Amino acid sequence: MNKPPQSICILRLSALGDVSHMIPVARTIQKYWPETKLTWIIGKNEARLANVIPNIEFIEFDKSKIISSIRYLRKKFKNRKFDVLLCAQVAFRANLVSAFVPAKIKLGYDKIRSKEFHSLFTNQQIEYTPNQHVLDSFFSFIEHLGLHNRELKWGYEISEESQQFANQHLDNDRFKVIISPCASNDLRNWLPERYAKVADYAAQELNAQIILCGGPSDKEKQYGKEIESLMQTKPLNLIGKDTLNKFLALLLKADVLISPDSGPAHLATGLGTPVIGLYAASDSNRSGPYLSRELCVDKYKDAAKKYMHKSANELKWGKYIHRPGVMTLIKVEDVILKLNQLVKQLT
Repeated sequence: MNKPPQSICILRLSALGDVSHMIPVARTIQKYWPETKLTWIIGKNEARLANVIPNIEFIEFDKSKIISSIRYLRKKFKNRKFDVLLCAQVAFRANLVSAFVPAKIKLGYDKIRSKEFHSLFTNQQIEYTPNQHVLDSFFSFIEHLGLHNRELKWGYEISEESQQFANQHLDNDRFKVIISPCASNDLRNWLPERYAKVADYAAQELNAQIILCGGPSDKEKQYGKEIESLMQTKPLNLIGKDTLNKFLALLLKADVLISPDSGPAHLATGLGTPVIGLYAASDSNRSGPYLSRELCVDKYKDAAKKYMHKSANELKWGKYIHRPGVMTLIKVEDVILKLNQLVKQLT
């Protein structure tokens, strides 16, 4: 574009990890195109994370009530038209939503990464870049518009109450290891007994405080209890006992997070906390914690060979290998090696 657009609407409904990737893009637009008015259509739960950015019109979309949410959008955008709509999600639900957002330019993914009729809902596409991390792909949207700077800043706001919660629970005199064991897909979860062995090593050999974190679902609570029961040392089990903001406060004060491919890995990245990511069902080069990819244990290549009978390079970029047992490719020794690597870096 010859000049900055007057208005941009971002369409990225979910999930927490992907929304966290979009936050630096929004901040970059604000810094370098300060006159551009920003609107973001976002999932109701995800809005709790992104609404820390000032001067953005957030429109919460309730994904459980698609029809009524679309009606709300149509009413909201009556007599309005954006210069650009960033269609940064290829799920059919997001594609459908984009049809009800009036915009001169509807910018979407290239045909190679398009799916679920995504290309039918756009009139311009970003350029295909092979082997691109998700965060880099989001920046490709504004690069297509002519903005090539980057403001790699998240700036999460953490309340005083949340900071007090973290101070009450964390031991500042010890190496603090948070384990967030559960991903949204169970097939990305590591084994409880292996988490327990790594946690015991950290507690016994590194004098680490072990904190288990996670959501309030019965599945996550049970996972945490199982890890705790298998440990020889005693962790601090906060699964289901914190809020999103309190979890951010804990992450901010932690020395490291151990997590599979899930939202918490990206939240920690936004706070500058190192992440040991556990990857086998997915490729850390695409969806790993952006600033900690060298700390990831990545067995994706092994998984491709064992379960798909192909090399990773032969698989479509972003292909998940959701097969039972895939995460067993990650050994306890692999994670301990990365943990010691981090400790060496910090000392």
